[in-house]
Amino acid sequence: MRYGTMLHEQLARLAREYVFERVKRFAGSEFANFVRHDISVEAKKRLIFLPYDLEVKASVGQSQWASVPWLDFFDPIVTDTATRGFYVVYLINADTEEIVLSLNQGTTEVYEEFGDNEEGRRILARRAIEMAERVADFSAHFDNTPIDLGSNSSLPKGYEAGHAFGRVYKANQIDPVLFYTDLENMLSAYRSLVDRGGRTPIDSMMDQSGSTDILETRKFVLSKRIERAKNVRLPVLERRGLKCEGCGLEPTKHYNYQGPIKNIPLDVHHAMPIRELSEGETRRYKIPDDFLVLCPTCHRVIHKQNDEADVEQLRDSVRFLFASKPR
Repeated sequence: MRYGTMLHEQLARLAREYVFERVKRFAGSEFANFVRHDISVEAKKRLIFLPYDLEVKASVGQSQWASVPWLDFFDPIVTDTATRGFYVVYLINADTEEIVLSLNQGTTEVYEEFGDNEEGRRILARRAIEMAERVADFSAHFDNTPIDLGSNSSLPKGYEAGHAFGRVYKANQIDPVLFYTDLENMLSAYRSLVDRGGRTPIDSMMDQSGSTDILETRKFVLSKRIERAKNVRLPVLERRGLKCEGCGLEPTKHYNYQGPIKNIPLDVHHAMPIRELSEGETRRYKIPDDFLVLCPTCHRVIHKQNDEADVEQLRDSVRFLFASKPR
């Protein structure tokens, strides 16, 4: 079986053929492998020359065919799964042979907290409006009317409620220029939403940052997201070492810590000054150069300095047992 080689062709074929393929056996399906592998690979190719560090995944279900297949673009500092966070996704309505480009959000995490019911979907819809408003300069170029995924199943209904804005394409009427322009604009909107605080209310962000300046608040929250991201914390700890670079505290030695590295009581500090993080910057961070490994106390102290990257100033201020001036 020969499939289209460009992303819009592959998604169009998925939309046209899914109704017929999902009545076949799921295990070992060539079509399912095409979606998971070929579509994901082609989507990654579209990112090569774009300034985004995103994870890509396509799915038609796990142990059985999904009601709605999808192709997701995840920012790893926000999420690496379709069950939580927010992301850019192509959703397929196989009944109408439509492809829906959507800025959407994890349904499962909301259902777990508020219930798989109308209340849960009301929460998703409210957050979708807030997402669209936070990047209104982008959402104005898309369609914010409700989407129809052709299914009454729980997850598709959640996707419909969680849709912030996007575009619907007929599988047999795709304008490639519009399709790829929309994708680039949507990824730019996604990046801006992350930079501006995602779904976190502005008052909560200001409480976290201790500032009332909106730009400084956004940069602070972004820096915290970076520090806590799965794809940042573990690589930094592994490459910089399991020792506070301020006071010299070693949890494995001084606390007899013997658990996994990811849970060690040390923080990863994004040492690039927050003022240098600008919206749309093509490189948010470089591992391990832009980071320090600090104990929680030193991490709090360094944030009180004028220069949050000056580890020498931090070391000079330490006056207790572990002040070994690590280099």
